[in-house]
Amino acid sequence: MDGTAMTRRVAMASGLALIAAWTAGCAVRAVPARAAAVSTTDTVAVLPLHNATEAAFADRRAHAILVSLLQQRGLKVLSYPLRGTDNPLEATQPPGLQESLQWARREGARWAMSGTVTEWRYKSGVDGEPAVGITLSLTDVRSGEVVWSATGARTGWGYEALAAVGQSQIEDLLRGLQVQSVPAAERR
Repeated sequence: MDGTAMTRRVAMASGLALIAAWTAGCAVRAVPARAAAVSTTDTVAVLPLHNATEAAFADRRAHAILVSLLQQRGLKVLSYPLRGTDNPLEATQPPGLQESLQWARREGARWAMSGTVTEWRYKSGVDGEPAVGITLSLTDVRSGEVVWSATGARTGWGYEALAAVGQSQIEDLLRGLQVQSVPAAERR
């Protein structure tokens, strides 16, 4: 192999390594090694998410995406009734976790999904990339025990919508939930 071919191979390998390292830095997540199993016959109550960002209503945006993604996976979903207002000055404090879990029990849910939105914004700078950070927890409503949790953060490109990056991150986290379908004959 001559020097030119070797130089090209080294440059190509270096470029691929750089691209891999760069794209790996765009998203991070921590999910348990063992997936939690949720049956399609069980009801999942999506509780209010905690908004730990400066963005008004980031929790509600993430909540709406989460409800939709859980339904798309075939789960029966109850959404905690939130009082709607578009005015951040009229927004009320969401209920605490214990109050929300009591609501889920009253509604007959088997599982409760809660979490925190840690980032939901466009970064400042020339490109203004969307950035999302979120944690999710699945609680056994009967025992109150957290049986699964995941956390992750992701940034997108300057041309991407913030909601699209949020949806992508939530989808990624939900891969840690194993949805088990029950045959129609067994549901009776």
